Amino acid sequence: MPNYSATTLQQFATQLFQAAGVPSEEAAIVAASLVEANLRGHDSHGVMRIRDYVRQLRIGELVPGVELAVHSETAAMLAADAQFGFGQVQARRLIQRLMDKAGSLGIASGTLMRCGHIGRLGEWVELAAEAGFAALVAVNDNGSLRVVAPPGGTEPQISTNPLAIGVPTSDGPLVLDISTSAVANGKIRLALAEGVPCPDGWLLDGAGEPTNDPEVRRADPPGTIQPLGGAQAGYKGFGLGLILDILIGGLSGGFCPPQEDADSCNNVLAIVWQPQQFAGTEHFLAQADQLIASIRNSRRQVNVERIRLPGDRSREVREQRLQDGIPFDDGNWQRLVKTATELDVALPTTP
Repeated sequence: MPNYSATTLQQFATQLFQAAGVPSEEAAIVAASLVEANLRGHDSHGVMRIRDYVRQLRIGELVPGVELAVHSETAAMLAADAQFGFGQVQARRLIQRLMDKAGSLGIASGTLMRCGHIGRLGEWVELAAEAGFAALVAVNDNGSLRVVAPPGGTEPQISTNPLAIGVPTSDGPLVLDISTSAVANGKIRLALAEGVPCPDGWLLDGAGEPTNDPEVRRADPPGTIQPLGGAQAGYKGFGLGLILDILIGGLSGGFCPPQEDADSCNNVLAIVWQPQQFAGTEHFLAQADQLIASIRNSRRQVNVERIRLPGDRSREVREQRLQDGIPFDDGNWQRLVKTATELDVALPTTP
């Protein structure tokens, strides 16, 4: 398989969405977001999602061209129905509106219900951090996806419920983007598509025993994804995922598990802070820069070249993939080929 440049892949993705009936502007926004995830090495949140999105468009789980329907708003908060619009479009709108509010009030919080998959959460807190704000974004799956069992249990009860936190620094945004499970569900799906085993510590089978086989997610009874912290400290990850599920589902107007026949969508919780309204931007940046420098320069273990912070790896991968192109395994590429054939879209002629 050849590698494809970000430009080629973005054009191809845009054409696929347009052929599926998505307006040109939205198609370009979603395509750019997915390709950026690939550039950062988050292939589970990249263009492999296109086939799923197209399927959702066909059955009405995704609706192009819709606006945010605000059902509650004050000077410091916003609660809206995303109306099954593309998550990459609606999440951007939410963060931009919360930045406007936080710019004058210092803090703003908002929620979305019935939102399409919002992709890589780090994108949205990075958007805020680049503008000088600090931000937190978290999502649940509306009770429609249960893949994580409680410690000691074997039955999946909650989803991976990821969260991202981003802060500004003098050297650009510092972003933490994690799931409250050991790994994102998309990475299990990626392993299934590639036909490869999962690393140790990701999965448990239906009896609660460790396994590397991603097929356990399709078994009866199904296997589960381990909570963040694994066998030793999984109660922390599960507890965090539990609380986030309640906050997101409860505040947004969406749902928490268990829900029979729940709509497949994201509900979103976001909080944005303007440091200037608190102790001041200068103080915030000074403290962030001081701590980061101290960590970077701290003593290292033998054979460790440098201390890494959140986002370091994705920046390195991005530089490499901008130069060498974005790689694909045959399984995921064939999913795109099949979608293109169904939509009568020509495949890229050059990488």
